[in-house]
Amino acid sequence: MIVTDEKKLKEFSAEKRIWQGIPSIEKTKKGRLFAAFYSGGTKEEPGNFVVVTKSDDDGRTWRDVAVVYDGRESRCFDECLWIDPAGRLWLFWSRMPAFDVCAAVCEQPDEAKLRWSDPVRIGAEVMMNKPIVLRDGRWLLPAAVWDARVSALTGFCSEKKDRRAFAVESSDNGVSFRRIGGVAVPERSFDEHMFLERRDGRIAVYVRTHYGIAMAFSSDGGRNWSQGKDSGLGGPDSRFFIRRLKSGNVLLVNHVRFSGRNNLTAMLSRDDGETFEGGLLLDERAEVSYPDGVEDDDGYIYVVYDRERGAFKRSLAENQAAAREILFAKFTEADVLAGKLTDRGSKLKNIICKLGVFRGKDPYPIEG
Repeated sequence: MIVTDEKKLKEFSAEKRIWQGIPSIEKTKKGRLFAAFYSGGTKEEPGNFVVVTKSDDDGRTWRDVAVVYDGRESRCFDECLWIDPAGRLWLFWSRMPAFDVCAAVCEQPDEAKLRWSDPVRIGAEVMMNKPIVLRDGRWLLPAAVWDARVSALTGFCSEKKDRRAFAVESSDNGVSFRRIGGVAVPERSFDEHMFLERRDGRIAVYVRTHYGIAMAFSSDGGRNWSQGKDSGLGGPDSRFFIRRLKSGNVLLVNHVRFSGRNNLTAMLSRDDGETFEGGLLLDERAEVSYPDGVEDDDGYIYVVYDRERGAFKRSLAENQAAAREILFAKFTEADVLAGKLTDRGSKLKNIICKLGVFRGKDPYPIEG
């Protein structure tokens, strides 16, 4: 399932990809950057595969190092990269029609030759955002079973009755996982939820909805949740990113003053997520979406996102006209509060991967 052989990786290379999107990012203690996204076929469909790429020069150049592929009848998608407190790199991904979340671990992500564990099943059906580590040491993973009215693929809908944005717990550093509770907020979309442990001990969950972002709270570690309500953060029914930084402030990346999926903006909260201030515009262009982020030990924040994925097009010519880019921004808290880049090391709109001319057989049928 995990392809690492260099010759086999060429079968999934950029020149053989029609589209790409939905990225994730991580950075090791020694400075190696990892990004992951998925592709395969002409859209979100069976045959999708996850690409993992790395950079050893702060994102100037990238090289594909792994692909997760489960055959033409299966779909590997909605991946997530996360480095745990022990420094291990976790790669999570979702599968259809198996309807489960899998994970593989790279124990030494700074080695020249990367070695991945055998995949294990985590639980629930879809997970694409990072776990958090609670103050008591437990890991909390955001894995969901989508509402029956929400489906990325026609005919791909599980028969599970309990459909919520769940909290999946590990109290033994990733040896085992168990689902402990969840919330079904009104007007939920694809969930894509994220957790934030508040200073008062409550856990807040933020959930994607058709109107923007809902939130709910748990006072017992994720087992029981309050009724979901509008967070007031807004958004165009798309993925967002929220995370506590090392300073204690909370970072939010969302679309601001948007018309569709544009104006991707980073904001900060200094009052535990009650209000957000500043506003660093990461990318004002159309069809920029799905941020994921990580903060390094020097205080730099890396946010990855996609632009004009190129999926669901009517012809190869229409597809090739799209940008089909995976990008990242590098910035600091001071940049966010200033609303502009103030740090010499900060940089915006950096390309991780941009697809060019497709070097395969035209997959689109000839019309007429």
